[in-house]
Amino acid sequence: MTILVVGAGQMGSGIAQVCAGAGNRVLLNDVDEAAYARGRAAIERNLARAVERGKTSQTDADALLGRISYHRDLTAQTDAAIAIEAATEDEALKLAIFKKLDTALVPAAILASNTSSISITKLGAATKRPERVIGMHFMNPVPVMKLVEIIRGLATSEETYGFTEQLTRELGKVPVEVNDFPGFVSNRVLMPMINEAIYAHMEGVGSAEAIDTVMKLGMNHPMGPLELADFIGLDTCLAIMQVLYDGFADPKYRPCPLLKKMVAAGHLGKKSGRGFYDYSAK
Repeated sequence: MTILVVGAGQMGSGIAQVCAGAGNRVLLNDVDEAAYARGRAAIERNLARAVERGKTSQTDADALLGRISYHRDLTAQTDAAIAIEAATEDEALKLAIFKKLDTALVPAAILASNTSSISITKLGAATKRPERVIGMHFMNPVPVMKLVEIIRGLATSEETYGFTEQLTRELGKVPVEVNDFPGFVSNRVLMPMINEAIYAHMEGVGSAEAIDTVMKLGMNHPMGPLELADFIGLDTCLAIMQVLYDGFADPKYRPCPLLKKMVAAGHLGKKSGRGFYDYSAK
């Protein structure tokens, strides 16, 4: 099967890796070839570590890479059975991508989004095939994490859901069905916790280290909420909180002012070298 993955960033490259690892041909698209090259290099690093640890052979790793190729033009006709969009968490951008995919893919193809918060119903309404639009929310890092939230839009058909659920299992993941509400399940629960941790830090309740240590040792979380926010990207956290705030019109989802300030300053977490922790020396 041919799978088109849109976006070669951290999530997109991970999705491309697991799709190719399951024996599929993967067309990986990004804004330019340099972005694709960065995504492919990330896959190569992941595979090199897997070979070093004995989890795969060099032959299998090379074969996996051979199944991934650059898809330059998103408007070019393709025979992909499914496209998985993993672009930046920006509604206008995703709507534009879905309109292009709708014209480029065969009518029977499924259009899936890895969005962590944006309405699948709205993305489907931007196409002529809303019944074949669905959400596939992978967790980060994709090659490691087992969960995939499968989100039904208002018009998503049973056939589309069944195909997507089966594909998820073939990728070695565990599908969990959720309905189309802001934040779905994962981020509706997770992001307010992260946001509250940022409020606690802003109000001087504790240092970042103290707050994270309490949650790791007291609540048995593998990673503290502020460290996790850095790992996700503070700009992504802010975008999701804004979707929750706008979607529910409930003040409990109001993004913390400190989160807004840090994003405005360019302190986005691990990817920028600085967030609640300093990564510049690592």
